[in-house]
Amino acid sequence: MKEEHLRAPIQRRLGRFEAAHGGTIFLDEVGDLPMDIQIALLRVLQEHEIERIGRDKPVPVDVRLIAATHRDLKKLVHEGKFRQDLFYRLNVVPLTVPTLRERVADIPPLVEYFIARFGRKAGKKFRTIDKNTLEALTTYDWPGNVRELQNVIERAVTLSDSDVFTVDQAWLKREPSEALRSGADLGDELSAHEKDVIEAALAQSDGRVAGPAGAAARLGLPTSTLDSKIKRLGIDKYRFKTRPS
Repeated sequence: MKEEHLRAPIQRRLGRFEAAHGGTIFLDEVGDLPMDIQIALLRVLQEHEIERIGRDKPVPVDVRLIAATHRDLKKLVHEGKFRQDLFYRLNVVPLTVPTLRERVADIPPLVEYFIARFGRKAGKKFRTIDKNTLEALTTYDWPGNVRELQNVIERAVTLSDSDVFTVDQAWLKREPSEALRSGADLGDELSAHEKDVIEAALAQSDGRVAGPAGAAARLGLPTSTLDSKIKRLGIDKYRFKTRPS
């Protein structure tokens, strides 16, 4: 009598891009990608295809890519830590999401959402939110944005033994070196950010300032205003012009 061997069925697992074919893929924290992954991602974006291990022919993929990062990609490009060609591939329709401290009105509903979410997970139900806690949460400037808020709420829910939600306000204190920053430092930071935005617009418009495809139109500024900013910030707009082929 022959011995029968039972074999588990072999299943092929799709990669993220192949699984997202015909849809949308979200890549978080692209600023932290190592250089070899950046190269692979750039190849996918340029060729619209992937190479599956064990297959001779490339696999075409059609995806809409949304990427997010808290890092300054322009600065990383200057430092040689992020590929410039990948930066321009990703920077087609840039969106800047305001920090949590710039949208204080969003904090109370986010607090309620996270309390309910982590409360269900921990098997706890809260009757109300302590008034002083809510005031502290709305006046804190949240350098870690929504992730920091989420972590604070989760910790408070885990440690709570009351039906009134409270947060230890000692968790919300910042180091003096972070809190005390001179006006000059803040001014320098704002100028650097403004310069990065203008240079990105000039790069996308081939160094042109005026016209429907110029940097001024992309930024929604009058041409004269952008020209003044370029001079004030010492930007060389001519270095963004590509040579004719």
